[in-house]
Amino acid sequence: MMLADTISLILVIVGALNWGAIGLFGVDVVSSIFGAGSLITRIIFSLVGIAGLWAITILFKEKIPADHRD
Repeated sequence: MMLADTISLILVIVGALNWGAIGLFGVDVVSSIFGAGSLITRIIFSLVGIAGLWAITILFKEKIPADHRD
């Protein structure tokens, strides 16, 4: 798995956990830690969004059979 794929999946998981916390408990963890609307919060949310777009590409990557890997 490419490094970009791994980083993307980690950020998507962070975003999913944050949305889960918002949905279940009404707590935005990222905003609670870094401040609502702060520059760092906006950067994190932007990176999570970009990671989500990148994760879409993971779905369409050609799968290489195990016996043909280098």
